[in-house]
Formats: sequence, structure tokens, C-alpha cells
Amino acid sequence: MNDPDKLASGDPVLRIEGLRTEFRIAGVWRAAVDGISLSLVRGETLALVGESGCGKSMTALSIMGLVPAPGGRIGAGRIVLGGEGKAGVNLVGLPEGALEKLRGDRMAMIFQEPMTSLNPVMTIGDQVAEALVLHRGLSRAEAAKRALAVLEEVKIPSAATRYHDYPHQFSGGMRQRVMIAIALACEPALLLADEPTTALDVTIQAQVLGLLADLKARHGMAMLFITHNLGVVAQIADRVAVMYAGQIVEEAGVDAIFVAPAHPYTRALFAAIPRMDLDDQELAAIPGRVPPLDAMPEGCRFAPRCALARAGCERPQVLAEAAPGHRARCHVATGVLETDALAMGAMETVDA
Repeated sequence: MNDPDKLASGDPVLRIEGLRTEFRIAGVWRAAVDGISLSLVRGETLALVGESGCGKSMTALSIMGLVPAPGGRIGAGRIVLGGEGKAGVNLVGLPEGALEKLRGDRMAMIFQEPMTSLNPVMTIGDQVAEALVLHRGLSRAEAAKRALAVLEEVKIPSAATRYHDYPHQFSGGMRQRVMIAIALACEPALLLADEPTTALDVTIQAQVLGLLADLKARHGMAMLFITHNLGVVAQIADRVAVMYAGQIVEEAGVDAIFVAPAHPYTRALFAAIPRMDLDDQELAAIPGRVPPLDAMPEGCRFAPRCALARAGCERPQVLAEAAPGHRARCHVATGVLETDALAMGAMETVDA
């Protein structure tokens, strides 16, 4: 087991450093998540945005210790879970028994499809109460009382009556509320939400987003919200990290991302959104597709699809400052290549 690092009050609830999650393909380990670094503080929502296949869900599964083995592994990096008044612990390499004690207690996850995540032969009340029995040591009666209160908090209508119903008796939106109740039962410091509104209609989606925002503010937890919907990002996020082909390609506050996106990929995502204020418009599609793990470009991974590609894009890119508090992995936006960054780092070391 890794020795816990003491985190002072105000330090990140989650700190990811150089995370590399790999899968074995034809005998070679290939990175699905390639050296990403992120942090989250109490009461903050970080949106992780990108197309399908960019590594967003795999990042969340890496945090939860759910990378499928033996074909997958965390090859490098640290994932430190902390929180106010809590000792930070590196989750990478932690034994399964220790991870089970943290899942549902100090960290919890809402999955994309609630019908496949809920147990079809357990009542929804028992599924909420289960976490309280396991992690809080409550009796069945105490856990049932607390579970009912949580179901009422997530606005399940007639919660006392529906406590004994099964998942198939609930609509998609209500099942997602049950998933939120299970995740919040033990009041975790960190909540991971993996596209929790994808399968819902627009009206129910807005209700679930509003509920998550209210609950986050009430409990003061940090939330990593995974989505490909930029409209959702505008509604719920404080900061945004844009992910492409396993790397973070842009990171900034939500206002900066929407006002002045720096990376060509982020701009392409915005260009693909239909505008309601224009009667005559052409929908812009991003050509090509996300590269497979065994065919990643040597330099900028977005370059084969990028309309702004030029000399230098064939070389490795570094996540550098495009504006104060706004970083991008693009030499066109920042003027910095990986080799330049290494050279500047070496010069600073010599000067010191």
C-alpha cells in the first residue's frame, strides 16, 4: 500500500499527476490516457470534454480503480484523493480491499446508463441503504431511514412508497436520480459523473443538471463531469479540460473556453454546434476520426484533421500557456513546442 500524503485544508480533493492508462494490443502496451494531469478542489466542477474514444471515461475508471485487467493497467502516474481534514492517499497500486472502502464513501461515480448499473433484483431503497451499511456501519433500520431521506433529497416523488420498487418500475430520469442518491448516500468528497444525462430528453436533462448543481453546493463536494455536450458544460462547469486522443489539449475557466477557445480542436467542436440565431447555415463536421491507440501520430494528434496544420505540427506538442490561466497543446496557439519547453527548462536549471 502507498503511504498517504497529508493534505492540508484547501488542497485539492483530487490530484492527478502524469496518469498513463494502457491497454495491451498485439503484445504492445498502448496508452488510452497519456500523461494527463488535473486537479479539483472542494466545491468545484471540472468538465472533461471530447469526442467518444478520447479517453474521458477511462480517466474516470482509472480514478475509481476499475481499469479492466489483465488487458488494461495504469502504467504510470499518481492519483491522489484527499479532502478537508482527510489524509491524501495515492490510489494507484492500492489493494482492491482498500479501494472498496473508498468507493461509495470518499469517492463515488454516476454511470452513463443507470439501467445497466442498478441491480434489477434489489429494490431501489435497499440499493441506497447498502452503501450506508457497508461504509457507515448503520443498522438496517437506520440505513433505511437515511436512504429514504436521500431519495427525498434527490426529489423522487412519493419516496416512501417507491422505496420498495424495483429499477424496471422507474423511468430513465428517475433511475438516474436513484443513481445520484446511491452516489451521495455517504456524502463523498469527490463525485465522478460519466455523461449522466446522455440518454435523457432535454427537459429531464435540465432537471438532473439542476439537481446535481444544488447537491454539489449543499454538500461542498468536488465533481468531475464527463460529457461531449458543450451546452451542458456551459450550464454546470467552473473549469473545462478538453481531451483528445488520450491527452488534455486545452484547459481553462469555462468563460475563457467559450469566449476565446485556443486549440483548433476546441474551435472545431464549437463550430459543429448548430446556431439558433442563424436561419441559413452550414453544419461544420470535423473530418476524419479519433486515431486508434496503435496508430497515434508522432506529433500533434489532431494535426491530420486540423485545417490550421502547418510546419511544426509534426513535432511533439506541449501544454503551454496561451493566455493567463489558459493552457493549450498547440504551438500555433502558444508558440511553444515540446523541444522548446525542454530547452527553456534546461536553461532555468542552469541559471538556478
